[in-house]
Amino acid sequence: MKGNPEASDTGRVRRRRQLPRSFKDLTPTRSFSPRAFFREMIWKAWRTKRTGGHRIPIFPRLKGDQVAITWIGHASFLIQFADLNVLIDPIFTNWLFLLKRLKRAGFSIRDLPPIDLVLLTHAHFDHFHKRTLRRIPSPKLGLMPWGMGELARGLGFGRIIELQWWETLSRDRWKVTLTPCRHWGARVLHDEDRGFGGFVLENHGRRIYHAGDSAYWHGFKEIGRRCQPEIALLPIGAYQPEAFLRVHMGPHQAIRAFKDLQAQWLVPMHFGAFKLSFEALDEPPRWLRQLADQNGMSSRLRILEEGVPTVF
Repeated sequence: MKGNPEASDTGRVRRRRQLPRSFKDLTPTRSFSPRAFFREMIWKAWRTKRTGGHRIPIFPRLKGDQVAITWIGHASFLIQFADLNVLIDPIFTNWLFLLKRLKRAGFSIRDLPPIDLVLLTHAHFDHFHKRTLRRIPSPKLGLMPWGMGELARGLGFGRIIELQWWETLSRDRWKVTLTPCRHWGARVLHDEDRGFGGFVLENHGRRIYHAGDSAYWHGFKEIGRRCQPEIALLPIGAYQPEAFLRVHMGPHQAIRAFKDLQAQWLVPMHFGAFKLSFEALDEPPRWLRQLADQNGMSSRLRILEEGVPTVF
């Protein structure tokens, strides 16, 4: 697929629901302008003290079909099975050009276990970080959407495989499927044919879905029907101003996506590390907890702490 996803066959963006007034009062809607972006996202971030600190993670010894998920921060995860270690969208840096990371990664890259597989959802700088990828220990297999392979050369991958939407790669007991989403994949402005998507990772019968970056769209129902994920890692940040909902989800839409997927567990991501939009850094998880309570889903929501492995 080429060009802007608005011109794709993924369907039209559905009409947005108005955000609850209490949350609009916290982060009033503003029209986007370069000056406002610089002031809010860059200048204020420089003046904000970075929080958090590296842990020394204690990774569990897993047996059978157990799976452990460790949120590194932002959209980065370490997913571990008894026989497989997988990184998704790893980023350990404290800076993205002028953009300061406001909460440190949950643990140091030096503490990573040997990595078998790296999944990269798209080429945006907060998901595809070359310096991090060069530092990941051990030979590794890299899976990514079409058009990204050239960017990954020279970054230490033993093998690079590009996938189209709904293509599946299988090895031994595990398999990975690239799923569609509503976002875009350009690394720089002149990129016209670079892919993007989410991944469903399956091993020992356990299925974990990482949505990458995505707006809410009807395709979540198809992903749920075809892949039947058990654990859904869904983005909930970078939704203000409301125009950003064309390519991102807020907590209200993550709840809708989770229902469409019919997964068992909702694990939120894509918040709290970088100031990418106008809402407060701590607003997305607060709002998500409120919505989960209202929808009777609190027992199915798992908000992970960075650097702390959670066994499912």
